[in-house]
Amino acid sequence: MKRALVLLAACIALGGCATAPTVYAPAAGPNAIGFSEYRIEPGRYRITFRGGPGVPIAQVSDYALLRAADLAIAEGYDWFRVADRVTMQAGSDSGPRVSIGAGGGSGGYRRSGVGIGLGTSFNLGGGPSVAQTIEVLMGKGPRPSDRDAYDAREIRRNLGARV
Repeated sequence: MKRALVLLAACIALGGCATAPTVYAPAAGPNAIGFSEYRIEPGRYRITFRGGPGVPIAQVSDYALLRAADLAIAEGYDWFRVADRVTMQAGSDSGPRVSIGAGGGSGGYRRSGVGIGLGTSFNLGGGPSVAQTIEVLMGKGPRPSDRDAYDAREIRRNLGARV
């Protein structure tokens, strides 16, 4: 029994290492954690930020806005407007799992037996993964009064301080 508990603890520790932290950085691949963007036309981008398991939706949304602000500033724009926003959530049942099982039974010559089994599993994935894709239009001059329009430098200053 002691050996089984040690094995379980080791599996949980290794499973915890399997999830990568969510950082504000370019994604290493199409489904990797981080940001990616696609230029649709001058001043118009589709930006996606993928968070790791268990990361709050608000953090993923902030990182997508921060990427939009960084692109706007780099391209010489003052503001951007979010024209479309899609949030996707992968199931919370995904990710590594550890299972424990036990069973019993007997049999033999002129004997019968009954077996009872018990099992459980633990999700080590840390919760659902969230990705947000935003399509942004960038502009110069005073920011429009639209509620979906953002000052790129203000977003960089406010959200960038938390990264």
